Parts: sequence; C-alpha cells; structure tokens
Amino acid sequence: MNLFDLTGKVAAVIGGGSGIGAAVARGAAAQGAAVVILDANEVAAQSVAAPIGAAAAGLDIRDARAVAAAIDAVVRDRGSLDIVICTPSINVRKPILQYAEEEFDRVVEVNLKGSFNVLQAAGRVMTAQRRGSIVIFSSIRSQVVEPGQSVYAMTKAGIVQLVRTAAAEFGAFSVRVNAVAPGVVETPLTAPIKAHADWYAAYANKSALKRWATAEEMVGPTLFLASDAASYVTGTILFADGGWTAVDGRFTPPGM
Repeated sequence: MNLFDLTGKVAAVIGGGSGIGAAVARGAAAQGAAVVILDANEVAAQSVAAPIGAAAAGLDIRDARAVAAAIDAVVRDRGSLDIVICTPSINVRKPILQYAEEEFDRVVEVNLKGSFNVLQAAGRVMTAQRRGSIVIFSSIRSQVVEPGQSVYAMTKAGIVQLVRTAAAEFGAFSVRVNAVAPGVVETPLTAPIKAHADWYAAYANKSALKRWATAEEMVGPTLFLASDAASYVTGTILFADGGWTAVDGRFTPPGM
C-alpha cells in the first residue's frame, strides 16, 4: 500500500502550469509529496500551486543557467530533491520542405535542449546526494510518425536516447531516469486537432481503446516511475498510448 506513497519526498514538476504537468503536480501532492511547480508561465504555475499547497516559480527550460538555479533553489529551500518530472514541449506541424530555420530552432530548443538542461541540472544534484528519480516526457512520435511531425518526432526520439544514456551514467549513484511516452492526450498542445472533428476522430480510432486520453490518465504512469514502486526500473520508456504503438493495422480483416 505504501509503494506509491510520496510522503516526505520533494518533487519538482516542470511544466506544471497546465495540461499533463498540472495533473501530475496535483497527483504528486495528493500522494504526499512537497511539490514545486516550475513553468514558463509563472501565473499559471501559481494558479495550480495554490489549491494544493505547492510552491511555484517561473522557468524557461531553454536557459541552462536558469534551470540549474531553479533546481538548486528547490534543494536550498526544501532540503533535498527526490523527484524531477519534465513535461514541456512544443510542435510546429509542417512538411519538411516548408520548415523554417526559426521553427526548427524553436522546437529543438524547447523539447530537446530544454529536456537536456533539466536532466543535467537534476542529475548533478541527485548523483551528489546518491538518490532520486527523473521522469522526462517523450511521445509515441519517438517511434511512429505521420506527415508534418519531422522535427517534433526527432526531438522525442532524442529524449529516449538521452534518458537511456542518463540511466547508464547515473545508475551507479542510485538515480533512476525514465521516460513516459503518451499517445494523444487532450491538452492545450493538441487543441488545434480537437477543433477538427475528422482529425480528432481519426486519432481516437487509431488507438486500441478508440479514444483520447485525459491529462489525468498520465498521472499514474508518471508517478509509478517516480515512486518506490519502480525502484528497479530505469532507462525505460513507458508507453501510455491506449495501444497506439501496439496496433499497426488500419483495416480489420473479414471475419475478425
């Protein structure tokens, strides 16, 4: 019964101002963690933090020095850092031949460089204290793609390899590093899809469960990896995708 209990743990949830990050922050607090929400939108972070008794601050994960300072501040203010969860990402859906350099840089800087900055800053603290769990968000797009997903998919695949390498390097210090790979989740990032009924339905029908996920359905997989329930789990990618990557057929044969 205590495997998922986070009482006494300090958890920094980066991207906790909205979407999956907000749901995870609430879930971690409900499991007893002392939560610190860090988000590019400080006002949003504060609005999520206030009802759950969490702390909040602004953070641009593209800035390595700011990330290191924010992580150090959590340790200074809370005395330790047990869990770091990093959810932010952006996407520019365009064919490769239409991608602008500025768009490429923007997606890579948030998704890949930002995740690296968090992993590096958290890793320095956790390897020194010889404990901790880091969870970075990847995506089904690390494995499967569609037109318009080139740069986003590239960054999400890169996160998988970052996580695996960090797990290899940090394991000797009892620090675990894992990734969650959601399928289609109803968040601000996917709002443009929901606005198109055919597109929304096509994504729902692609999963084995024939529906989208809610942000709250990412809480369990994330907190599993963060908690002692996953004490021997590191270097892995946990797909919370409703069976999307398991089912590759678009046609059900007759008689099935």
